[in-house]
Amino acid sequence: MSGKAEAHIGGPEFLGHPRGLFLLFFAEMWERFSYYGMRALLIFYLTKHWLFSDQQASVIYGSYTALVYITPVIGGYLADRYLGQRKAVLFGALLLSFGHLLMGVEGDGSQTGVALNIFWLALAFIIVGSGFLKANISVIVGQLYSRTDPRRDGAYTIFYMGVNVGAALGTLVAGWLGESYGWSYGFGAAGVGMLLGLIVFAAGKPLLMGKGEAPDEATLANKIGGIRFEHIIYALGFMAVGIVWVMIQHQAVIGWLLGATGAALVLYVVHTAVVTLPAIDRDRILAAVLLIVGSILFWALFEQAGSSLNLYTDRYVDRQMLGMDVKASIFQSINPIYIALLAPLFAALWTWLGRRGWEPSTPAKFGLGIVQLGLGFLVLVAGAMNGVATPVVFIFLIYLLHTTGELCLSPVGLSAMNRLAPPQMAGLIMGTWFFASATGNFASGLIAAATGAEGAGGEAANQQTVLDVYATVGWVAVSVGVLVIVISPLIKRMMHLDLLQDEAG
Repeated sequence: MSGKAEAHIGGPEFLGHPRGLFLLFFAEMWERFSYYGMRALLIFYLTKHWLFSDQQASVIYGSYTALVYITPVIGGYLADRYLGQRKAVLFGALLLSFGHLLMGVEGDGSQTGVALNIFWLALAFIIVGSGFLKANISVIVGQLYSRTDPRRDGAYTIFYMGVNVGAALGTLVAGWLGESYGWSYGFGAAGVGMLLGLIVFAAGKPLLMGKGEAPDEATLANKIGGIRFEHIIYALGFMAVGIVWVMIQHQAVIGWLLGATGAALVLYVVHTAVVTLPAIDRDRILAAVLLIVGSILFWALFEQAGSSLNLYTDRYVDRQMLGMDVKASIFQSINPIYIALLAPLFAALWTWLGRRGWEPSTPAKFGLGIVQLGLGFLVLVAGAMNGVATPVVFIFLIYLLHTTGELCLSPVGLSAMNRLAPPQMAGLIMGTWFFASATGNFASGLIAAATGAEGAGGEAANQQTVLDVYATVGWVAVSVGVLVIVISPLIKRMMHLDLLQDEAG
């Protein structure tokens, strides 16, 4: 078959793309609506309803987000090997819908009641559901197009817009309802959004043109002990909910598991690269590992947005805008709105610089991203007036710098992992990248906990405590970012991009 014939797989189209793309856009939009709507409220729900201390709430928040990022590694494996992406997404959406709806069970705020156990169970359903859905729905997008189809990049851009539209709307709607009318309204809105996504995805199966199906339906139909193998996988998914229900209540266990597993994973990757790969591939893997380690620091600080920065906005910022007292959770919408506005500009900027030979290398972009992240904290510290409400403009500025930093690091990192990993290690390297994100999210909870630490005399944390932590992490991030920029030529040489281009040709 010619390359031209391969370019279009076929099927009904809308705006020049398969209609299935817009089905996935809608489903992912509502999934992000539910996730970010809940994320905007979670730290307040923990501190104001369940009355956890800032330290306890921050560690719970970090543990939750860490598990949300690590479970897709397992869900992706099960989809690739057995279920197929479509069934995995359906199952994940079902678990997510149930988990979000369970979040509407408030109880009386007593930590000794049944309602708290229902809350832990809700988090467990959401975590496992994310594992089945998060990575797999993105995979189906790619399956709608052949590898030579020039529309692929545009398709992911459209899909990415769905992610950010959902994130912004979820924060605005769920955050406003939750803080204005009651937690159950906010979490309920998130649950309804996820349920809508599930219904539309299930009803739109024909639009996927058979993509994302199981690699071998016969394997799923096999019976073990009289039970269909496919149903055994679903049963294991529900068992995983029970395991996560226990883990989320014992956050220290999650920390130890992430630390031990992460160290073992990195050592295995390095050992495999040194022992089994030729020199050029080995150098590329070592370069990828350096970038992965840098990403841990980035996400540990970036994810302050949903925890300590959310609390700071609620307690110490003048949130009066246009004569209205804007709820703190609403400010969580700033990042996805900035991304939707700035992502096309950054894509055009890299292209413009690349044509002139001025585009920074991948490791230099990493360094720039980390520097901007640190500057965001330092700008907030500089603009904060201890004892007086911080002007709201500095919240917009910190999110602006964090978003530009994210655009320098996150999409660039995903691309680098794909380019640097040899085929036999592609899945392992991508899994390590997401594992680093999970580790960074857990570390973010520990850093946020430090902003809520008591003083030496036992006094409660105050604004200055938060600002001191932000100043420290800000200078650390700027220093590390500058170091990465300085050594970026060395890392770039290790990537052997010139030879990679020759191989691709």
